[in-house]
Amino acid sequence: MEGSAPRIFVNDTTLRDGEQAPGVAFSNDEKLTLARALDGAGVDEIEAGTPAMGAAEIESIAAIVDAGLSCTVMAWCRALESDVDAAIAAGVHRVNISVPASRIQMQVKLNATPEDVAGRLRRLVAYARDRGLEVAVGCEDSSRALPEDMALLAQTAAASGAFRIRYADTLGALEPFGAYEAVRRLRDATDLEIEFHGHDDLGLATANTLAALRAGARHASVTVLGLGERAGNAPLEEIAAACAQTGQFQTGVKLSELNHLAAMAADAARRAIGEMKAVVGRDIFSHESGVHVSGLLKDKRAYQALDPEALGRRHAIVIGKHSGLAALRAVCGDLGLDAEAEAMALAEIRALAQQSKRAVPVDHARRIASAFQEILAARRADATAWP
Repeated sequence: MEGSAPRIFVNDTTLRDGEQAPGVAFSNDEKLTLARALDGAGVDEIEAGTPAMGAAEIESIAAIVDAGLSCTVMAWCRALESDVDAAIAAGVHRVNISVPASRIQMQVKLNATPEDVAGRLRRLVAYARDRGLEVAVGCEDSSRALPEDMALLAQTAAASGAFRIRYADTLGALEPFGAYEAVRRLRDATDLEIEFHGHDDLGLATANTLAALRAGARHASVTVLGLGERAGNAPLEEIAAACAQTGQFQTGVKLSELNHLAAMAADAARRAIGEMKAVVGRDIFSHESGVHVSGLLKDKRAYQALDPEALGRRHAIVIGKHSGLAALRAVCGDLGLDAEAEAMALAEIRALAQQSKRAVPVDHARRIASAFQEILAARRADATAWP
């Protein structure tokens, strides 16, 4: 399956859209460190920032451009000549020129008709191309755009020399079936490469991105940990792992780097990684349920789909309210417990977990088990010694 799976290209926008998450502000050093880590993890393209923000942003992007990365570094621009000029000052050779695609945003942002926006796009793509830039076109609020307007923008982008069009679910309004149908329609309307940029307002950004890829998009816009405005974006780690796990697509992303990359981004963003966060959460390979632990100990395939070793991780057994004898034996096997001591220890551990509403540390569980073994041994000795 792997050899026949389509190659998907990953465009990481952590340094642009990810930094737009409320309260997140990366330093220039943090941006450069993250860019190097993203490159090391195998992303194909980094959207490094918005040059029009000013001299500090231009300096930050220029440092990333000058870092000699293997991936492509691009900048995000509005459909303004001054934005393109700022991108040139930052030293990038590729830009994403964004225009509103829905009629409500065309009206509110530009007081323009679809034909007006297409004209502006035509002029700006030509302006950038004349200055030696490769141009991708971003269509903001694509998911609320009329199909005929998306077709017009795609045709204009292609005729003007753009190489790719971004379908942006800017408000996270789509569900997977709608995402598939929308990208399929766009695929039928243009020969341009298609990128999908999904937001997670309904918790569907990953699912929508995968659906868009099934429909013919070949570029996935993502951020580390899903950082981004409001509910964020499709997380890099989820898209990369899902592509590998399902075998439907191939990426260049190294799964073994995702945990380190997530920790680095979380530190820079001053945000904790959720314990149950898919792919990179602390507890996603931890098992407490007695049935699950018993099956896992016999054959890890019984309760494993995503292989923790591919991510540089491993399974962990947690002792708590739902633990069974198999889990207790796994952590106390060297103590030589007999059946009665095991049963008493397990009952005590479950009660403690219920009372404390948390797992019981393994070393504490072992002390409990040892104590019951000693109590029972003493009782038996007393019984034997009784005249």
